Amino acid sequence: MKPIRIYPIAKDYLWGGVRLREQFGKNFPLDKVAETWELSLHKDGESMTEDGTPLSMAIPREAFGTHAEEFPFFPMLIKFIDASDNLSIQVHPSDAYALANENSFGKTEMWYIVDAEEGAGIYLGLREDTTREEFESAIRENRLCDLLNFYPVKPGECYFIPSETIHAIAKGCLIAEIQQNSNLTYRVYDYGRVDKNGKGRELHIEKALAVSNLSAFENNSLHIRTALGEILGVSKYFTVTKIVVDGEMTLPTDKKTFRHLLCVKGEGLLDGEQIKQGDSILLPAANEKYKLSGRMEILMSEVRKYYVGIDLGGTFIKGGIVDDLGQILIEDKVPTESEGGSAVVAKNIANLANSLLARLNLTASDAVGIGMGVPGMIDTKRGIVTYSNNLAWENFEIAKTVEELTSLPVKIANDANVAALGEYKFGSGKNASSVILITLGTGVGGGAIIEGRMLLGNEGAGAEFGHSVIVVDGEPCSCGRRGCFEAYASATALIRDTKRAMERTKGSLMWKFAPSPDEVDGRTAFLAQAEGDDAAKAVVENYIKMLGEGLTNIASVFRPDMILLGGGVSAQGDELTNPLQAYVDAHIYGGNMGPRVKISCASLGNKAGLLGAAALLM
Repeated sequence: MKPIRIYPIAKDYLWGGVRLREQFGKNFPLDKVAETWELSLHKDGESMTEDGTPLSMAIPREAFGTHAEEFPFFPMLIKFIDASDNLSIQVHPSDAYALANENSFGKTEMWYIVDAEEGAGIYLGLREDTTREEFESAIRENRLCDLLNFYPVKPGECYFIPSETIHAIAKGCLIAEIQQNSNLTYRVYDYGRVDKNGKGRELHIEKALAVSNLSAFENNSLHIRTALGEILGVSKYFTVTKIVVDGEMTLPTDKKTFRHLLCVKGEGLLDGEQIKQGDSILLPAANEKYKLSGRMEILMSEVRKYYVGIDLGGTFIKGGIVDDLGQILIEDKVPTESEGGSAVVAKNIANLANSLLARLNLTASDAVGIGMGVPGMIDTKRGIVTYSNNLAWENFEIAKTVEELTSLPVKIANDANVAALGEYKFGSGKNASSVILITLGTGVGGGAIIEGRMLLGNEGAGAEFGHSVIVVDGEPCSCGRRGCFEAYASATALIRDTKRAMERTKGSLMWKFAPSPDEVDGRTAFLAQAEGDDAAKAVVENYIKMLGEGLTNIASVFRPDMILLGGGVSAQGDELTNPLQAYVDAHIYGGNMGPRVKISCASLGNKAGLLGAAALLM
C-alpha cells in the first residue's frame, strides 16, 4: 500500500506564533498558528488527504489496523504546538472520569521538544505532595506556578504527561505532541488573559480539583533502543519511536497497526517521494516494507500492545515488559524467596510487575495482562500450581493471588511449555506450524506447540518428555523410575558418563579439559573428541545415540516441523545437531517417505521463558 500524505488543520489560539508557518511551511490564512493537528480524526477538527477529504472518509478503518479497531474512538491525536506565549496551567482527566462525565477519553500525552528559545521550559507536576486545601489556595491567590516543577528544555528532549498531572507549556517552545484522541482540558489558571473579544477564557477549577494528582511528580524519560530507533513514550494509545535516518534504512509495517511518520528535522525520501521537516505521512496497516533515505529525524507513532512476562524460578523471578512484536522493552529480576512461602513469592511477583510498568510510565490499564511460566505441574485453566517440588507448593492459586495484587489478568503454564511457546512465537520456530522444545540441563524438560496450540495434557500435567523410558531397567532417574530419557540425555547424564570414561581411561585427553572430576561439565567430552580422543568420542557417540533415540520417539509420535534443543548442552551447535539429524532421519517411522523433522538449536536462550510467558496472552 502506498504512503498517505496527510494535511493538517490549524488552530489560532491566542498564545500561538508564526514559527509553524516560517519553519515548517504551514501556510494558513491566520495571523497566528498555535497548533496544527497533523493526525486527527477528532470531531473538533480532522486532518485531510491532499484533495481535502477528511481522513475518516478517505481512509478505510482497516488501514488503521486491528489494534486501533479495538478502541471506541480513534486512539491518538498528533499535533505541532508553537507557544509564543504561555499556555494556561491545566490538567486532563483520566479515562474513567472522562468517560463517566464527558463521553470522551481522558488524556495522557507526551511532548517532544522540536525547538526552544533561550530560557524556554515547561511546568510539569507538583514539586511536593500537596493537600487539596493548599492547591485550592494557590489557585485562588494566583501563585499556582510556585507549587509546580519548572523544567528548562532543549531540542530533542521528551516529557511524558500522565492524565491527572497539572502542567503547562511556557513560551518559547515548539513541540510535537502525541496524545490520546481527546480535546478535553480543565483550565486552572490563565494569567488573567483575555481573547480577541476581550473575554477571559473559561476556567474549570472544580473539575480540576476533582481530578488532579496532588502527589509530588518525578519526570521519567524513556530511552529504549530497538532495531528501528529509540522508544520515547509508550501507552496503550500510542507508542512513539524516534527514528534517525542517516543514509538508507528499511521500515516494515504489519497488519496490527498503522505507522504515522512526523518529520521533525532534516529531509529525505520515502520510497522515492520527498519528505521534509514538518511533513506528516501515514503508512497503512499492512505487511509492507518501505525505504527511507536521506538525513532526517522522524517521530513514528503506532498502536502496540504490552504484556508482562514472568519467568518464575526457584532462586530468581525474572520479569519484563514485552510488546506484541516480541520486543522486550525492559526487564529485571528479584529473589524468589520461596522459603517465605507462597504468599511472599506472589507478593514479589506483583511488586516486580508493578515496578516494571511504572518504569515505563504504564499503568495496569495499559497492559493486557501478566503471563507466567511456573515450574511444576500446572493447571493452566484454573491458574493453580498443582505441585511444584522446586517451590514446595501444592494446590496454590497463584493466578488469582497475583491478579488481586496487580489488578491485571494472569495466565500461567508450566515453564518448559512456556519456553517452547517463546521459541515458537519469536525464536527458531517462528515460521513453523508445530514445534517441540527439548531442554538439556540438569534434567530433560520439554514443551510442545502442535498446529499453533500448546500441548498441555489433562489439567496441564502433560508433555513430560524426559520421563519416557528408552532403556527398560536402565539408569536410575530422579523421578524414581529407571531408564528414563532424562537419565541418558540430560547434561547430568552426560557428565556422569564422562566421569566414568575418564576413570576407565587415565590417559584420555578429557583430563586435559577437566583436571579433576569436579571440573567435568557438558563440554568436556566434546572438546576432547575434537582433538581426536577415542574415549571421548565413545562418550559423545553414546550420548548422541541415546538422545537421538528419545528424539526419534518424539518425532515419530508428533511429527512436528522442528525439534529444538535448548539448555547448556545445546551450545555444541552443529557438533550436536548434525549427527542427531542423521540419526533421526535414519530411524524415524517411515523414513524419508514422511515429512522430515528438522533438528535445530533454540535461539532465545534464557529469554525464551519471559517471551513465552508474555505470549500466553497474545
